[in-house]
Amino acid sequence: MSATVIHAAHALTPLEEIRDAAIAFEDGRISFVGPRAGFVARSDAKEILARDATVVPGFVDVHVHGAGGHDFMSATEEAMTTVASTIVRHGTTSAVATTVTAPPDETRRCLESISRFILKNAEYLPEPIAQIIGIHMEGPFISSVRRGVHPAGAIAKPSASLLDRYLEAAGGTAKILTLAPEIPGAMELVERAYAKGLVVALGHTDATYEQAHTAIFKGARHAVHVFNAMRPFSHRETGVIGAVLTDPSVTAEIIADGVHVDDPAIRLLLAAKGTDLILLVSDGTAATGMRDGCYRLGTFDVTVTGGICRNREGKLAGSTLTLDRAVQRMVRLGVPLIESVRMATYNPARRLGMEDRKGVLRAGADADLVVLTPDLKVANVFVRGTPLM
Repeated sequence: MSATVIHAAHALTPLEEIRDAAIAFEDGRISFVGPRAGFVARSDAKEILARDATVVPGFVDVHVHGAGGHDFMSATEEAMTTVASTIVRHGTTSAVATTVTAPPDETRRCLESISRFILKNAEYLPEPIAQIIGIHMEGPFISSVRRGVHPAGAIAKPSASLLDRYLEAAGGTAKILTLAPEIPGAMELVERAYAKGLVVALGHTDATYEQAHTAIFKGARHAVHVFNAMRPFSHRETGVIGAVLTDPSVTAEIIADGVHVDDPAIRLLLAAKGTDLILLVSDGTAATGMRDGCYRLGTFDVTVTGGICRNREGKLAGSTLTLDRAVQRMVRLGVPLIESVRMATYNPARRLGMEDRKGVLRAGADADLVVLTPDLKVANVFVRGTPLM
């Protein structure tokens, strides 16, 4: 692949801001990021002038179920390619395919298919689509009280043998396990999953503060869509939210779509955790990038009206959010752009232990780049050096 250099007004690495920046890359990897002054491009390099633009790392979404009319749990190559090609148009270059609670055989089938897709595209993408970098198992070891739209009949008791079967089906691609720590047997599962290298996440849980605190002590280090599908915060029993807000070892997801969480709650999370411990996620469904209508989420139907996904009971069922819009919303809330970008790039990559390659602009990292206009619209996306537009 020939060398390419982008000249931009700003580059957000996003650990620092570089003004009047040059970003050079070749063979899918970044070779230089820094001020243009003194930088000499290769004589054969393609040069792109983006003098009024800001270049940031490609967004990393650790919680997305689908997009473009398709759901990861359908697990066909066409469906997964469509999801990846839809979200990349909004700047997401890396995603963790997220499952929902389903019967064991259905879950194993999905894990096997998603794993094959991940491994097939690990080194080479035939077109500039988001790279699926792992699997997030949202369930089935969750609370029936806080299940949200997850099917009650598919919720499973914590089982080491079932988890092992799922991990075998995932073939080394499982990254995150969401569970409810208060369920009998869940604490042992926290320890087992942590020992196997998974990010153990608290979610769909009715845990008390003490139960959540114990799970954190045993290895839980992440919280899924904070405030949603959790025991509500109270000044006498703060529950899982209290544990998440006060423990600096725990990262916290937020769905910043203006529907799932009100702005004052987001500000509370920002005040308690700081931007370095918050991850912007989409929780996107098949309806993302589509018109209002009926879609599938896992094994059940959802209806989208006015861009809001609900199941037949009227409960929120994922979202139609994209990470470019999530970043824009955080900026409107007063968060500096560099910190808003960090929550959608470096923070999720670091949570996965992939910050040397993903979610960052530095020499040696994958050339996953997003070019933003002054009003923060996506002007172009590069996936491992290949331009989308």
